[in-house]
Amino acid sequence: MNRIASLGLIVALGLTSACSNRADNLAGSTDLNGDRYGYGSGSGADGISNPASPAYFQARVGDRVLFPVDTSGLTAEARGILDGQAQWLSSNPSFTAVIEGHADEQGTREYNLALGARRASAVYDYLISRGISASRLKTVSYGKERPIEVCSEESCYAKNRRAVTVVTAGAGV
Repeated sequence: MNRIASLGLIVALGLTSACSNRADNLAGSTDLNGDRYGYGSGSGADGISNPASPAYFQARVGDRVLFPVDTSGLTAEARGILDGQAQWLSSNPSFTAVIEGHADEQGTREYNLALGARRASAVYDYLISRGISASRLKTVSYGKERPIEVCSEESCYAKNRRAVTVVTAGAGV
């Protein structure tokens, strides 16, 4: 019985050690639940603690703004986030951005593509009004084709009515 208990303890310690090593190894890797652009969440040169990194932009500045139903007008909260984006982009001139416009699943595909385009354009226009060069920005509309929440409830719809600013270092748009 002593041998069996010892063996069980060794196996338990090995599993615990494997779990902690896996967590350590994943600290700087892509967050599969929310970091679709591979910015990572570590504290290294490209992590969220580096104010000049895309990860910092995404996590601390905010890479998305939300819209009310069936509109492309910017809310006061959205303008606040976009002011932060403009400041970050001004401080990091080697970065370009693609602004993705999205819509919820209500309405036709064509209508939502047009609405996503208007939302991306509203963000584009706002960033330009804050001094960001148009040559550093590009827009694209995904309409309702790339939801982040899938359900037929307002809580999901609200998260999908958005524009996301995706920053990239050193690449032209």
